[in-house]
Amino acid sequence: MFTGLIEEVGAVVRQSGFDLAIMAKTVLEDLRLGHSIAVNGACLTVAAVTREGFVAQLSPETLQRTTLGQLRPGDAVNLERALPANGRFGGHFVLGHVDGVGRVAGVRHEGEFSLWQFQAGMDVARYLAPKGSVAIDGISLTVLDPAGDTFGAAVIPTTMRNTTLGTKRPGDSVNIETDVIAKHIHHYLKGAAGKPITLELLKRHGFA
Repeated sequence: MFTGLIEEVGAVVRQSGFDLAIMAKTVLEDLRLGHSIAVNGACLTVAAVTREGFVAQLSPETLQRTTLGQLRPGDAVNLERALPANGRFGGHFVLGHVDGVGRVAGVRHEGEFSLWQFQAGMDVARYLAPKGSVAIDGISLTVLDPAGDTFGAAVIPTTMRNTTLGTKRPGDSVNIETDVIAKHIHHYLKGAAGKPITLELLKRHGFA
């Protein structure tokens, strides 16, 4: 499990077949073979650790559901090690299981702060709730004003400086992971009722 608090921005060295080699420093401190690490929000397994980075392997599912297959040498990537049992929890529950690829729909800067608009497929957007949590390329953000297949997020200067988000422009692709609790509630209610979720159904099951 992860928190959505990016530890370091690494750089892609190469992508060969299912192997993705990344140059890093901070995350190497206690990284071992078989450990989990989030790369742009996607949970990967460490296949090798070198003096200057690590190699992770990309499954066909990862290549299909994320932007990692689009990475090229020199591209910057957000990195976060898995949360240890005695670690401090600071963001939100992030599993590293990307739901789908969305895109940056727009950015409005207000001084040092910025308001971002993202667009996602309805199969992803249906899990978004106002003030809920979402991970964008592994970054923990708060959902603002979801409507249809779009939603917003306010981004602080620290996030812009310490992640890859500051390099994104309208139209760029991003990995999106919605809140795991919202997904479980949605599937539970859908399975229990066999019909679309309504306010009446939520009340019946004690969720509203």
